[in-house]
Amino acid sequence: MRDLKASLLELVRLAATDLPPDVEKALREAREREAPGSAAAGALDSILENAALARANSTPICQDTGTPIFYIRHPEGWSTRKLREQIREAVAEATERSYLRPNAVDALTGKNSGNNLGDEAFPTIHFEEIEGSTLIVDLILKGGGCENVGAQYSLPNAALGAGRDLEGVRKVVLDAVHKAQGQGCAPGILGVAIGGDRGSSYYASKEALFRKMEEANPDSQLAALETRLADESNRLGIGPMGFGGATTVLGVKMTNMHRLPASYFVSVSYMCWAHRRRRMTVRGDHVMYE
Repeated sequence: MRDLKASLLELVRLAATDLPPDVEKALREAREREAPGSAAAGALDSILENAALARANSTPICQDTGTPIFYIRHPEGWSTRKLREQIREAVAEATERSYLRPNAVDALTGKNSGNNLGDEAFPTIHFEEIEGSTLIVDLILKGGGCENVGAQYSLPNAALGAGRDLEGVRKVVLDAVHKAQGQGCAPGILGVAIGGDRGSSYYASKEALFRKMEEANPDSQLAALETRLADESNRLGIGPMGFGGATTVLGVKMTNMHRLPASYFVSVSYMCWAHRRRRMTVRGDHVMYE
């Protein structure tokens, strides 16, 4: 198996320092919706200036460089053990080069590893074997502030009047946005999973965040609900950084899963405006990033 450490290091650098074009476009469009001279407009101006400086100087977009979460789709015969080793080596070097802040802290001792390497969950790495000969590595850097305001609901929820249907899903997602206020570094992007168990539902809600901003949901019911939730979230008036305004979320990405008859979970993964995700594709000797 070829050595991909240098390519993986570049993937981490891009994710940490270069905001994806579709996310930046959404932020610019949000800026145009805010009243001139408002706190919301000022916050978005600062966000966009920060993104430009980070890209130009190859420095982190945010001081909290987050948990690195990798989703790997690999061809048959590739060694996941060796891929994991190369990913961990790349993460450690990215930390040494200050693309990442040392974030891996032992929950019992409080000791920081100093290189972003902890147990098998830090960095988090998911593997899936696929057909063909192409390797696809998706990376998202999930900051602590937005992770803290994620939420999971079990329907029915009597307090919110939310039943086991899409209307109930709508109610709990809006509740999560309202409770977050500006604490998740709005404007955010919501990844929402319906169904599954507690673990698989959260997993899927984060995976939904890899969809591009303009990518429509292939399920017409979920596509309509995504649009409605984004509109209704923005009408809450929380606005960028909680300063009030027209843009509380940049978008909503939803997925549906099978569930047990006894359970109906809705998991909401909140992503901050610094939606740091990147993809590396390896075909033969060619490595591409997007």
